[in-house]
Amino acid sequence: MDPNTRITRRQALGASAIGATGLLTGLAWRGETQPVAARAQDATTVTLESWSPIQQTTDKMIAAFSAANPDITIERTILNYPDYILDVRTRAASDSLPGIIGLEPGALTQEYRQFLIPLNDLAVETWGDDWQDNFFPIGLDQARLGNPSGDESFYGLPVLTQTINLWYTLPIFAEAGLEPPTTYDEMLAVAEALNGMGVAPLLHGAADGWQRRDIYMQLAHNLAPGLIYEAEVGDAQFTDPALVEALTWYKRLFDDGIVQAGALGLSAYPNSAGMILAGQAGMFPMGAWWQQEAANEDPPELAQGLQGYAPFRFPDISGSGAPPDDLLGGIDVMFGITTAAEDPAAAFTVLADFISGAGGQALIDTFNDLPAVSGLDPQTFASDHQQQVWTAFTEEWLPNVKYARQLRDAAVKQALEDALAGVASGEVTPEDGMAAVQAAWTAPA
Repeated sequence: MDPNTRITRRQALGASAIGATGLLTGLAWRGETQPVAARAQDATTVTLESWSPIQQTTDKMIAAFSAANPDITIERTILNYPDYILDVRTRAASDSLPGIIGLEPGALTQEYRQFLIPLNDLAVETWGDDWQDNFFPIGLDQARLGNPSGDESFYGLPVLTQTINLWYTLPIFAEAGLEPPTTYDEMLAVAEALNGMGVAPLLHGAADGWQRRDIYMQLAHNLAPGLIYEAEVGDAQFTDPALVEALTWYKRLFDDGIVQAGALGLSAYPNSAGMILAGQAGMFPMGAWWQQEAANEDPPELAQGLQGYAPFRFPDISGSGAPPDDLLGGIDVMFGITTAAEDPAAAFTVLADFISGAGGQALIDTFNDLPAVSGLDPQTFASDHQQQVWTAFTEEWLPNVKYARQLRDAAVKQALEDALAGVASGEVTPEDGMAAVQAAWTAPA
């Protein structure tokens, strides 16, 4: 069956699927967004390198910032994530880091902490003593993930937040008469139907370690909420039976035909993303950031107004009959100012604007991900469905996030990603995989 036939069935696209996603009741927000004052000073240049936001979006942010800050020029370098990790590591080794770098909470921030300046004082100078009230609590909690005991410094601040979850393609599910699964058995039945249609059931870009880890973290959270974070600080072992079982479940996704054949050779971006947009995926493991596909120039039909997609929580594998009430998530990307910054105050002016000023509004208008501060929403929505999805993420899902998507130690993170690849390929047992993760662990400072 031609997948393009499914894409054009607008009767399926017009219906909102929010009711099927099991969305939660939201918590109250704290504080209001505060504008960033323009900074009068001599002309200066701030250099920035990151993988996120994407180049097109970053350029919109820079244009919005520059209109109010003509004295500060931003020179940006935006790379794909794997290339960024390699480049920033090389530049750190050669003492040539830019003034601002993109960070993830935990492992990545701690890897470069020695090259970063604390931002606490600059935040107070810019926003006042109560500046933390403007941020979602989960973002600030995660910003200091992995800091040494007693170190309350912020070496980076969140620019975007997120949840990780699954999505499904509305017209494909409508054609097959399917609902988003809430249990593993239901997921198996959905996969059987989708395989019969020639559609990838759960299109997984398993060549990328971050997406392998995202799925595993959801499985571990499903079985034993919070346990992996206890293992990170030495209060549990990565070889705990529940964490080994989560790795076993990851292998089952491949063995049971839920993940498509050849997944380990497929990247998440651009490969699987292109297939998703072409209508070749029934379900896929992305997070809140998938919303940005609707804001791209000339988006495919499925992405227009986000009409072809809806989010749902990873199905239950614990036997409880329903997914956990909370999702994993927190910070998507944060920015830190390096010791190489020629003018740290100017660099913070850029950072602050990208969080809650004109640049931040330009960023959120692209639906790149969820804001780091309260009171910042897109100025326009292309459809009621798009607005419903945004509201669900920002008012119902994100405020209930308790646990991080990220791990605090770079060696543990890499060992887990390697174990997932080895287990999925059949070359490593789940027990040996988690033993390797435990072997990579060292006690926090």
